[in-house]
Amino acid sequence: MDHPRLGRYPAARHVIAHFSDTHFLAGGAPLGGLADTVAHVERAVTQVRRLAGSLAAILVTGDVTDLGEPDAYRRIKDALEPLAEETGARLVWVMGNHDERRPFAEILLGEESDGEPVNRVVDLAGLRIVTLDTSVPGYHHGRLERTTLEWLDDVLSEPAPDGTVLAMHHAPIATPLALMDVLELRGQDELAEVIRGRDVRAILGGHLHYPTQGAFAGIPVSVAGSLAYTMDLSAPPRELVGIDGGHSVSLVHLFQEDVVTSVVPVGSFHEITSFGEQFLRELEGLDEAGRLEMFSRKRQVPAGD
Repeated sequence: MDHPRLGRYPAARHVIAHFSDTHFLAGGAPLGGLADTVAHVERAVTQVRRLAGSLAAILVTGDVTDLGEPDAYRRIKDALEPLAEETGARLVWVMGNHDERRPFAEILLGEESDGEPVNRVVDLAGLRIVTLDTSVPGYHHGRLERTTLEWLDDVLSEPAPDGTVLAMHHAPIATPLALMDVLELRGQDELAEVIRGRDVRAILGGHLHYPTQGAFAGIPVSVAGSLAYTMDLSAPPRELVGIDGGHSVSLVHLFQEDVVTSVVPVGSFHEITSFGEQFLRELEGLDEAGRLEMFSRKRQVPAGD
């Protein structure tokens, strides 16, 4: 159902719930013996379920499992497929450096694997999501293979009606984290040559274990936080520290011309303020002047307070 807009921008044409770095283990074991990754995902599912009917896709940008174990893939699939069904969203998986191509493709995608990069195209009613496999078998750094770049060049040769979103684990973005430079994406110059002047509207990634944004080749880049553990950017500059806290997912709103990404904290928190649907209905029934009086006017503070 369409609702009247209260400001200058129309509703987003597509909304993506962006998950990343779930790092599931076989048997649902805690990561590092401490981080309950299953509980973190369950909480994220509970929160994202509220968005039923508004999501086009649920995108998971890699490190779906920590060791590439088949049982871990089955568990994360069982955790997220019901969410996709309930919300009416397309579930889109992306390879990460902790993943293994064969079980990833066979269990999550239901496809046979030849061990080659797992690159796919997903159409979301005019919005094209292109998933790129940046993994390097046996290593944790990223690389875009020549065959992947050639394939991408061919895919982008025809624009999509609502443009293209690139989804990859190793996003082409700078990081202040010590040591992570070693594990960055190789082939960035070649990628820039392929995507410049094309219809790519955003690049979505993971890998860094904290939410961040930037730009690459003039295109917005958004990295989702991790649902396993979060890197502490307040740690000393030459230290790399991961903490069991600060878990989040991101929401990507694609408007007709703009792309907006937002971070959703995952957890149970005290509610400080709330305006419900009834309040919104009342606003919708007013003209602009009435809305400003009802919701914009400051509360007068009595003298002496």
